[in-house]
Amino acid sequence: MSDSSYLGELGGLSAYRRLVMLDPRGTGASAIPEDASSYRCDRLVDDVEALREHLGLDRVDLLGHSAGVNLAVLYAARHPERVGRLALICPSTTAVGIATSGEARLELARRREGEPWYPRAYAALEAILSGTGTDWEAVEPFRHGRWDAAAQALHADEERRRNDEAAAVFAAEGAFDPEATRGALAAFEAPVLVVAGELDMNTVPAAATEFAGLFPDAELVLQPGAGHFPWRDDAGRFVEAVAAWLRQGE
Repeated sequence: MSDSSYLGELGGLSAYRRLVMLDPRGTGASAIPEDASSYRCDRLVDDVEALREHLGLDRVDLLGHSAGVNLAVLYAARHPERVGRLALICPSTTAVGIATSGEARLELARRREGEPWYPRAYAALEAILSGTGTDWEAVEPFRHGRWDAAAQALHADEERRRNDEAAAVFAAEGAFDPEATRGALAAFEAPVLVVAGELDMNTVPAAATEFAGLFPDAELVLQPGAGHFPWRDDAGRFVEAVAAWLRQGE
């Protein structure tokens, strides 16, 4: 539940497609609703549909990132005829009920052992996964392919962008029905692209692979050296992969 500004131009994807960025309700230029329960993910599907109608588009190529993927797949499940192509970038898997074990996250984290921030970050991650720690700040570097000044600035800006009240409601009880969603996606006929970062702690590659397997026509791209924001870690590689996939539909 952040505004869309952090997406930027998705590394330059705007050169290949007109990008229409949606600020979820309560973020960015979108109004704060009177009913906070309307922040729930399944209730935001109507906002996406209202935007499509407003733009006068019969179908859209829909892209979601991270938690936004939950909204994208719920939209695709409810309005499959309105989606031309579906791109899922470093997807949250909550809506489809794919779980990732703590050991899988630790195994991926150990690949960063040579980084100067690693000892504190790994200890904090172990504590969080065991239920004895809450130092999320320390594990933040694991979300990025490079923990450089740009990544640190992005993280610092998250506090400004995020609506904490909305985030608390987004996945509230009743928001998701994984079994029903998986059933709908199994019948989803449009082409799907799943992009995952090789080093992404949020969406480990195995979870992304399983997600892609839910669709009849899905392509998986595992971006080397990338974390949870692959267009920032290597814009050229990210745009090349997504643009090539989009051109298949032309």
